Amino acid sequence: MEEGLFKYIRIGDGKISRVIRIGTRKSQLARIQTDSVAEKLKELHPDIILEIVAMSTIGDKILDTALSKIGEKSLFTKELETALEKNMVDLVVHSLKDLPTTLPPGFTIAAVLKRENPHDAVVLHPKNVGKTLAMLPDKSVIGTSSLRRAAQLKRRFPHLEFKDIRGNLNTRLKKLDEKEDFAAIILAAAGLRRMGWENRISQILEPEDCMYAVGQGALAVEVRAKDTDILEMLSVLNDTDTVLRCISERAFLRHLEGGCSVPVAVHTEVKDSQLYLTGAVYSLDGSDFLKNTMQTSIAPREKCQQDVDEQVQRVGVTAVKICSDAQGSAERLGVDLANLLLSKGAKEILTVARQLNDAR
Repeated sequence: MEEGLFKYIRIGDGKISRVIRIGTRKSQLARIQTDSVAEKLKELHPDIILEIVAMSTIGDKILDTALSKIGEKSLFTKELETALEKNMVDLVVHSLKDLPTTLPPGFTIAAVLKRENPHDAVVLHPKNVGKTLAMLPDKSVIGTSSLRRAAQLKRRFPHLEFKDIRGNLNTRLKKLDEKEDFAAIILAAAGLRRMGWENRISQILEPEDCMYAVGQGALAVEVRAKDTDILEMLSVLNDTDTVLRCISERAFLRHLEGGCSVPVAVHTEVKDSQLYLTGAVYSLDGSDFLKNTMQTSIAPREKCQQDVDEQVQRVGVTAVKICSDAQGSAERLGVDLANLLLSKGAKEILTVARQLNDAR
């Protein structure tokens, strides 16, 4: 039965349970990620019934063009948000790095779960097993569609060449293994680990070699901002350190006006109540870049104000029950670091990178 906007069903013993419909992409990785969120939710709220609704997005359908060339900000989210808006689903699970830093009106991120390893990983062609990027022969071709990865790795490993590779994880691994086009491909370590393919990881790229994308490795749950009961229900999934790190990263990217069409990279760490944010912008070939680190204090939980205003949204995140002061500090840190790089010429580097990418 339907009551207002929500769906309920009567179960065997006469009890009425609320049905929560979760939207997700159809790919195997998206389903694994969504199932992991559903399991956590079911543990914490055993009375609810969960239904998973899978759908394809623009990014899943356009497989012959680099993401940075398509020019659509919400490649992997638009159809899911339409379903949320039309009340076909109640929440949507995303990889946080797919979500633009400004969400459409009426939506918010209600939970950011504990981050998996956010670094990038090298997956070698079977004939190169045992090597690292540094050991590959001159002119070896590395597959990546990410401008961020290519810019940093061109700078670090000038003897290598880089070519676009598209498709979901399964498709890209197949392209690597069954052809001789690529010596290796670069993928997010988090996705490989979630798929149970850790044995394919030949090398984890440390920050000195390649910093990661904003939000990489974290899962986010997007909801209708007006559904305060669902915001409350999902708040238990938030991981404080991950939320604060990702707010600072998203604020940095938003203030730079970056996206997947420009090479922007970050690295964050929480240590002794300090949040450290390193951010960088690169030219397409990595020859020109700006990089810096800043830090801010984030109050220990026990000393933190708990009267969080549930309607405060920071770079698309409404983190109920996480210290408002700490969230504000994290957001300011991202803006301050972006301003520092902008004062040193970041806008010029990104403008040229955007123009060159558009002309490719």
